[in-house]
Amino acid sequence: MVARSSIEWTDMTWNPVTGCTKISAGCKNCYAERMARRLQAMGQPNYRNGFRVTLHPHVVNKPLELKKPRVIFVNSMSDLFHEEIPEKFIQDVFDVMRRAKWHHFQILTKRAERLAELTSRIEWPRNVWMGVSVENQDQVARMNHLRSTTAAVKFLSIEPLIGPIRTLNLTGINWVIVGGESGPGSRPIKEEWVVEIKRRCLEARVPFFFKQWGGFNKKKNGRQLQGRTWDEMPAIVRDAVA
Repeated sequence: MVARSSIEWTDMTWNPVTGCTKISAGCKNCYAERMARRLQAMGQPNYRNGFRVTLHPHVVNKPLELKKPRVIFVNSMSDLFHEEIPEKFIQDVFDVMRRAKWHHFQILTKRAERLAELTSRIEWPRNVWMGVSVENQDQVARMNHLRSTTAAVKFLSIEPLIGPIRTLNLTGINWVIVGGESGPGSRPIKEEWVVEIKRRCLEARVPFFFKQWGGFNKKKNGRQLQGRTWDEMPAIVRDAVA
C-alpha cells in the first residue's frame, strides 16, 4: 500500500484508506474506482470491499520504514477527509507524517468543508502539503476552506478540468496542477481554459504544473502546452533538493 507512482507530480502513493463516494462532477469517471474494482477482482486483500471506504491500520506506519526522502501522495485511492473516516484515524495519519519529517506528503481532498472543520485541531508540520480539487467554476469555494489551514504548502488540483474557471484568486496558494480527464468516457478539455489558468499563475508567481491533456489515449495526447512541458513545483521542494 506504499508504491512507486506514475503520477507525474509525486514519487510514491500511500493508502492508509481505500474507497470513496462521489461528491461532485469531477468524480463522474473516477480512476480510483475503476482501479479498485480491478484489484478486487484480482483478489488483492486491501480491496476486498471494492470501493467502499475501508481503513487499513496496518499501513499507517509504512512511511517510517522508507529511509530515503520521498514525495508521497496520501490516499490516491480515497479522500482522507471523507466523512466516514474517524477523526482519530486522520490524526494518526498526521502523527506519522510529523514523525517521518524527511518526506514531503501531499494530501488532496474534495471535502474542503471537513478540512476547515478539523484544521484547528491538526498540528500541521512543514512537510505536509494540503490541496483541494477544483474541477470547474462551481468548486472554487473550496479554495477558501483551504486558505483557512496553516499548511506550509497549499495547492490546487484542477483535474479533471471539465469547464472554464472564470474567477481564480490565487492569494495564499503555493502551487497549481492542471490536467484533463483520461480513460473511458473522458470529458474534453479546451486549451483556452488551461492557458487562462497558466496566465493567472504567471501573474501571481505561483508554480504551474500541467499534467496531461487526457483523453482515452492520454499518452498519445501528451502533456505539452504551447510547445513545452510545465513541471514547476513549490519552492519548499526546490530548496530541499538544492
